[in-house]
Amino acid sequence: MRSTNVQRMSGRIALATCIASTSLAQAQTAPAITAWLQNTTVTGSYYMSGNSMAVPNGILVNCQLVEYSNDYVYVHASGVPAYPTGPYLIGPPGTVQDQNAIFKIPLNPEQNTGTAAPTLPEYCGILINGVGLWDFRDGFSWNSTTQTLDGPQGPGGGGPGGGTSDWNRDAVLVEKGNFDCSKAHPGNGNYHYHQNPTAFKLDLNVISTVCNLYDADGLYSMDSTQHAPLIGYAYDGFPIYGAFGYKNADGTGGIARMKSGYQLRDITTRTTSPMGASVGIGPDVSTMYPLGYFREDYEFITHPGQVDYLDEHNGRFAITPEYPTGNYCYYATVDANWNSAYPYAIGPTFYGVFADRKVPAVDEATTVYAAPVGIAETNGVVMHATVFPNPTNEFIAIQVTGLNKENLAIDLTDATGRVVKSTTLTKGMTIAYLDVQTLYAGNYFVKISGANGSTSERVIIAR
Repeated sequence: MRSTNVQRMSGRIALATCIASTSLAQAQTAPAITAWLQNTTVTGSYYMSGNSMAVPNGILVNCQLVEYSNDYVYVHASGVPAYPTGPYLIGPPGTVQDQNAIFKIPLNPEQNTGTAAPTLPEYCGILINGVGLWDFRDGFSWNSTTQTLDGPQGPGGGGPGGGTSDWNRDAVLVEKGNFDCSKAHPGNGNYHYHQNPTAFKLDLNVISTVCNLYDADGLYSMDSTQHAPLIGYAYDGFPIYGAFGYKNADGTGGIARMKSGYQLRDITTRTTSPMGASVGIGPDVSTMYPLGYFREDYEFITHPGQVDYLDEHNGRFAITPEYPTGNYCYYATVDANWNSAYPYAIGPTFYGVFADRKVPAVDEATTVYAAPVGIAETNGVVMHATVFPNPTNEFIAIQVTGLNKENLAIDLTDATGRVVKSTTLTKGMTIAYLDVQTLYAGNYFVKISGANGSTSERVIIAR
């Protein structure tokens, strides 16, 4: 079985991409239209526990069609990522199924000036690879009458809606063993995220061993030196970014980790809400029910003068690369160790006007958006990749930093320039492998080619 739990030794290379000139119409196209990763040819795969070879699932990955009107963008998606899904340390909780979904996202979202709408234990947003983003909870809540956890069908159920909802269980803490390397899992076949869609193994403090034997993959990988990529849109229409942004909302101050304004409460018993109101009694804080086990274990704290803290919705109004004049944005928050930090992306309420964005059909005249060929939408950011291990004798891994928005050709050439191994890093993936067990010892070159150029790195195969 191939193991990727190796020391990365060297080979950090940069693939500089540039933005080609576009027509005026393209330049004025909204990011909510252009950001989606489209695909009509590549199908997905999954890992079975105990087998390091991914099994094809025959389902098209990412988004299959994007169309728009004056007011909405319609995204057709399977809900299946480009990287292999699974396996799961506990489970599996189910297999990934084609959702064949259409999402209707507003192009002109508005702030909700009334009572903020709560997020739901289901879709709260859709990421640019067509995979759903769900909120913090796993569908179980504490029933203060029976002093048990309830699911939707009563005690012991398996989805949203059970219990009194005074104490709602946190999926990111409780279901860690049910997440694959990319921090996601399927529920009734619907693969989805609750948190930042990066690989466990790439965090500074690794809290899951599921990546030890499988690819450290995800939608993107974090880079603390660059503004995080636009990774999706919430159900109120506002954009979702990764964990890092400009420190100051006006785009100055360098890059900073966007920090959640929530912190764990200083409690030992669960008798009051975060606002201090009396509620149904939950279980005492204990090893079985630690702080953070329920959403109501957190409270929101304002941080006057600390500009890199987010509001109670986990967002702020700020300038970003895609919105140079500013927009309200959510951020997929992590702590100093890059582990997911509550409320993880959106919530517990929406900033904007919420609606169910999953629709049965497109109900108005639209224009189909065809992504420009030969343009990598990276906003001029240099895409880095790490090639490891180097030297090697079994395989070479190529791990991209940031968000890969185009299909990259990866070739391994010998000293004469002859291509001896090839693979493709599909958009929406961060890692690819080349098996070199049958090659002679010597010097080789890994070449990464995209629409805007190529770069190469020398590697040594040792026997």
